[in-house]
Amino acid sequence: MKRLLPVLLLSATLSACSGIDVSQLVQRVSPAASQTTSSLDKTAEAAVKAVIDASNEAQAKAFNTGNPSLMKANATDSFYTQLVQTNRDLASSGVTAIDIVSTDYVSVSVDGAKAKATTNETWRSSYRDGTSDESTNRNDYTLVLVGSTWKVDGDDQPTGLVQPAPQTRPGTGPTGPAATSFSTSSNWSGYVATGGKFTSVTGTWIVPTVTGGTAGADATWVGIGGIDTRDLIQAGTQATVNGGDVEYEAWIEMLPASSRPVFVTVNAGDSVTVTVTQKSAGEWTIFIKNNTNGGKYSTTVQYTSSNASAEWVQEAPSAGRGTIPLDDFGTLEFSGATAVRDGTTLGLTDLGAQAITMINGLRQPLASPSVVGADGQSFTVTRTENQSTSAGGQRRRRG
Repeated sequence: MKRLLPVLLLSATLSACSGIDVSQLVQRVSPAASQTTSSLDKTAEAAVKAVIDASNEAQAKAFNTGNPSLMKANATDSFYTQLVQTNRDLASSGVTAIDIVSTDYVSVSVDGAKAKATTNETWRSSYRDGTSDESTNRNDYTLVLVGSTWKVDGDDQPTGLVQPAPQTRPGTGPTGPAATSFSTSSNWSGYVATGGKFTSVTGTWIVPTVTGGTAGADATWVGIGGIDTRDLIQAGTQATVNGGDVEYEAWIEMLPASSRPVFVTVNAGDSVTVTVTQKSAGEWTIFIKNNTNGGKYSTTVQYTSSNASAEWVQEAPSAGRGTIPLDDFGTLEFSGATAVRDGTTLGLTDLGAQAITMINGLRQPLASPSVVGADGQSFTVTRTENQSTSAGGQRRRRG
């Protein structure tokens, strides 16, 4: 007598703003007539892809129509809350419309009631000043079955740095020679240190004077984590150009949570010092001081870190679905850049920190760091005249 095998059959129904209905059925079949595991996997993968596609379309439609409820059907409650905040961040950064241009699937895997998918997505953003840009980012999705429906539960963008062999770039900038060993990034410029356990990072900078005009932004920060990891705890300052006006603020952020502003008044030309320190396992203090006006902010947060890197960065911030164009910040001056690695406080030179050059989609430099100063703890980042034709994002999601 032949053994009867239970086979999981997956069926999916999809509409533009609804989830995927997956019914679990048991079918009695003979080996010759059975549906293969491979074909079942492909059916499940197709259902996962359909949910992601529907989620992206729903987010764009929700933003463009002002109706956030369109995103509920394809997202868990927690992810829906994130999507609502992302769309708010986009709107506050001057975005007037978003559209999903293309989605390329790198991998999809299904394990029972959980699934993961990696995509390369291109999104188009339009701004109040009439400009628009496109950015391509890697997205790592997690999905779960809620009842019989697949829903997106998380979306991370862990694009790493591009690390060519050390080389020398000809020429010098207005503030000194360019760094000779460097990585490139689509939205980071500055220095990063790796190789050991990092428990504190400190940096001081002069908030640059940003030229108004075209919408854009820049964020200056120090942080721990974020190089080939999913964690990053950071704090800094930001300038945002919108409608010809420039607004400055201080902020903190612990990925994957969104950033939040803090009550420290910041203006162009101010000297600001930021320190992020681990006090015990899972407990961190963040301290921000405006050395010019005396304003201070301090908080203790619970956060799990890889402690794998330290950063001193000038960034073109991202707002959920793309990188905001980099504003014209001129030259940023960093000093006192140190970190505690394996229990010892070291400057950039002793840490062997690596320089990062921000590039656009045409691989032209947007912001270039200088070599580290003679004190081993200072450098500058200079904005070039090239345009922000974006090709992807790093780790931060900030509007």
